Amino acid sequence: MFDFITRLIDAAGAFGVGLVMLLENVFPPIPSELVMPLAGFQAAQGRMSLIAVFILGTIGAVLGAYLWYLVGQMLGQRRIEDFIDRHGVWLTLEVEDIRRAVAWFDRHDKAAVFFGRMVPGVRTLISVPAGLSGMGLTRFFIYTTLGSALWNAALIAAGYLLSANYDRVAAFLNPVTNILLLGILGFYVWRVTRRLWARSRS
Repeated sequence: MFDFITRLIDAAGAFGVGLVMLLENVFPPIPSELVMPLAGFQAAQGRMSLIAVFILGTIGAVLGAYLWYLVGQMLGQRRIEDFIDRHGVWLTLEVEDIRRAVAWFDRHDKAAVFFGRMVPGVRTLISVPAGLSGMGLTRFFIYTTLGSALWNAALIAAGYLLSANYDRVAAFLNPVTNILLLGILGFYVWRVTRRLWARSRS
């Protein structure tokens, strides 16, 4: 995974950073915690503009979040609940999970979007209840952009400050990333198997 991200950013520069951040928000296993520090490191080496990395990375993140907002807005809670009722076992979700998420979001909408953009694993999914709850598009964009920009700035700064030591960090991150992805896959398979077993017994 890390090698793929590195090659793409090397080939496309700051635009590659924006593309990967878009994909990271559509396909969460691609971690921004790898993408943006790498971009910051390359900016420190003079290979990319620091400002371009920040702007394009943030635009990619916001556009990816907006796609999930549209999913929630266009489908609506009833359709999503019907879908979860039929296929939730494969998503390891239940209808009650969606209802709890929407109820919680209704109480904390602006803070949920702003801080959710800085929490791994929540960053992508927080856009769905935003669309489901009818959060205004302007508010969504404002808080999504602010949260994404702050998170990206922190990650870029980390890569920029690591500078000369980044190669050693990258050599460590590549196998760790692969192990984490395998762990996520294993956890998913375990949850699906447990739900299928429970369904067959009932």
